[in-house]
Amino acid sequence: MEQLKLYDTTLRDGMGGRGMSLSVGEKLNVVRALDALGVHFVEAGFPSSNPKEAELFERLAELELEQATIAAFGMTRRRDREAADDEALAVLVTSFAPVVCLVGKSWVLHLEKVIRVSREENLAMIADSIGFCREQGKRPVFDAEHFFDGYRDDPSYALECVRAAAESGAENVTLCDTNGGSLPQYVGEVSAAVVAAVGDGVQIGIHTHNDAECAVANSLAAVDAGARLVQGCVNGYGERCGNANLASILPALQLKMGFDVVSAEQLANLTPTAHYLDEVCNLASDPDRAYVGRNAFAHKAGMHAAGVAADASTFEHLDPTLVGNDREILASELSGKATISAQAEQAGLELDDAAAARAIGKLKEREHQGYHYEAAPASFELLLRQEAGIYKPLFKLESYRVVTERRAGGRVETEATIKVEVDGERYLRVAEGNGPVNALDRALRGAIADRYPHLAEIELTNYKVRILDEAHGTGAVTRVLLDSADGTREWGTIGVSENIIEASWQALVDSLEYAFQ
Repeated sequence: MEQLKLYDTTLRDGMGGRGMSLSVGEKLNVVRALDALGVHFVEAGFPSSNPKEAELFERLAELELEQATIAAFGMTRRRDREAADDEALAVLVTSFAPVVCLVGKSWVLHLEKVIRVSREENLAMIADSIGFCREQGKRPVFDAEHFFDGYRDDPSYALECVRAAAESGAENVTLCDTNGGSLPQYVGEVSAAVVAAVGDGVQIGIHTHNDAECAVANSLAAVDAGARLVQGCVNGYGERCGNANLASILPALQLKMGFDVVSAEQLANLTPTAHYLDEVCNLASDPDRAYVGRNAFAHKAGMHAAGVAADASTFEHLDPTLVGNDREILASELSGKATISAQAEQAGLELDDAAAARAIGKLKEREHQGYHYEAAPASFELLLRQEAGIYKPLFKLESYRVVTERRAGGRVETEATIKVEVDGERYLRVAEGNGPVNALDRALRGAIADRYPHLAEIELTNYKVRILDEAHGTGAVTRVLLDSADGTREWGTIGVSENIIEASWQALVDSLEYAFQ
């Protein structure tokens, strides 16, 4: 298979995204993750633009990488000096990074309105800078900024810029859709024209932005036209609407277009890597991302679940394990027998046809009442266990009472009293908490902790409330979702009632009972 290389610019272009800021240590973690994924080039930024970048390059020089090559980023020389006298270029060529990526203008509009140089001087700036870096032993990459806009205005001059870089020793000339407004057909046509004009002397790359929601498609169109290096960011980080998403581009190149990019083992680490980078960047992972999102291979409609059960290719464009993701069959009012069977199998349960039919009926009835089992799989597994006849309650409730008292000075105290029966013995416990759920949780644990020591390891990690019928105001039906964990597992449960304390109680009991099933 023909090889194609990935160039990640998260540490430079990706940092232009709103809210993006990483410490040196976090940036090093990003580099390690990209290296493990098999990314060929990692652009680390400007070596001396600020103290953080200076420290980063110092530490990168000592970092042992398996595959990735570090690239330093800079600009072509200034208009009023020789390349050898340009302070910024001097920093680039004295850095340890073997690859130097220089950005230069290729759109006449920028020559006239931004850097204010003649066409001839701009070509000289490109050629001098690339040549100087090559003479200093670096591997130069030229980013032709705004290339597609420049080509649209003046094709011949845009090509002259590319030729100037290629003839001066650039290892790669990357065509940049900097404004992100180009469409795939145009990008493909222009990329093909550039490959035909200069492709024999230099490798062509592609760098696209996502302002028209076409960055991935534009990158693939350029590859189809002959580009053999793709720049972008895993998860599509970047300024405005972001850069091309390498987490979508990589599997498309390797699994659909037949290129040799990374090993199969590295590709199978794509989903964990994408989620890890979100975590490092303190961002919530988008569940709807292609290939790596939690919902990328989730099936909810009954017909879809039945199709996947018969042959996964009926509703999946590839095997999710190839990119490190998982298939998920979601329980909802749209579910049919295939969904119930899949959920039961996943839980290690056997349901006969009658039990499956009862489970479907109860599921649809409860979803109509306001339950949302897609968000609470643990509660749904308990429902299946009940229909399978193997459900084991932890206790039998006699009653509970919750009293909240506001005292002078604004202090609020909540007290819960619980009466339960466990194995024929009656227990009464009273506990205080910072609210009804906390007080109930403490009282219930106090009542049954001696029988169930594992309770001490269970922690309620999240509590969410939603009003389902706003028209009824304070009398509306309330849905409560609880997330719990015990150090090795995490699970979600649900309760629904017009009384928020009762809804919370249902979710709490499900949470504890699920831990012991």
